[in-house]
Amino acid sequence: QVQLVESGGGSVQAGGSLTLSCVLSGYPRSTYCIGWFRQAPGREREGVAAVYVGYGTTWYSDSVKGRFTISQDSAALQMNNLTTDDTAMYYCAANPRCYDGSWLWDATVYDHWGQGTPVTVSS
Repeated sequence: QVQLVESGGGSVQAGGSLTLSCVLSGYPRSTYCIGWFRQAPGREREGVAAVYVGYGTTWYSDSVKGRFTISQDSAALQMNNLTTDDTAMYYCAANPRCYDGSWLWDATVYDHWGQGTPVTVSS
């Protein structure tokens, strides 16, 4: 059974850092795509980072580029210089492949999701 478990969320002040973990188990492939998404209250789910595990390719949305880093091996998400706009529930998701272009940030193409971990950034 495929399972994704996120952890590491919490409350920080603006300018602070957090590292989110995403542990995948039971996935029957050695290469796969892990995407990190976030959803703030009243807003759509937004893709922020992705990694093609096994190939090492990473992608970032414009909103987090230069501040967030996704591990090529573990898919952990290092978040630096956090702002109040980063406040959201963060989810990791898995898919057999990373799609090109806008499909990478389309939540519907990911077939397994974790339960989420909350991040709150205060000013």
